[in-house]
Amino acid sequence: MIKGLVVIEPKIYSDERGFFYEFFNRQQLLKCGIDEEFVQGNHSKSNFGVLRGLHFQKEQAQGKLIRVLKGKILDIVVDLRKDSETFGKYFKIILSESNRKMLFVPKGFAHGFLTLQDDTEIEYLCTDFYAPAFDSGVIWNDKDLDIDWELEKYGLEEGNLIISEKDKNQQTLKEFIEKGE
Repeated sequence: MIKGLVVIEPKIYSDERGFFYEFFNRQQLLKCGIDEEFVQGNHSKSNFGVLRGLHFQKEQAQGKLIRVLKGKILDIVVDLRKDSETFGKYFKIILSESNRKMLFVPKGFAHGFLTLQDDTEIEYLCTDFYAPAFDSGVIWNDKDLDIDWELEKYGLEEGNLIISEKDKNQQTLKEFIEKGE
């Protein structure tokens, strides 16, 4: 695990009616070492084979509390904190409707995910507002990062991934370092 990342496994209360759990409780987050004010909530829906990321903001950096409402994703974060001993390293985790795990990603990381089921919906709370002027990213298949997206495991090939033009044209980690962002 990379320092600063927190995987949260909420207590689930289930019975014949269904289930209940708290996905946000400030006191519980404080106990996990997360002392952040969340100011924006986002919700996205993607089909199988959609790859989003790896995104970050150059300024107004965002911490994120990520969870899956429906479906399943392979969530990937890359440490871009230049003073970190794990700079340029990545962490991955399956977040799903069934495991209900959440991931807190502090400021200073690039974030992305691969959707592993149709109609997957994710929700994430952010510690700062989206600022299009500072929107940036690192290319998902950067050779220096060498991220294992586990495509073969999920019956995918690079050529049939659904990726936005923006994400296909992101900078490499080396370019990020050279720019000094």
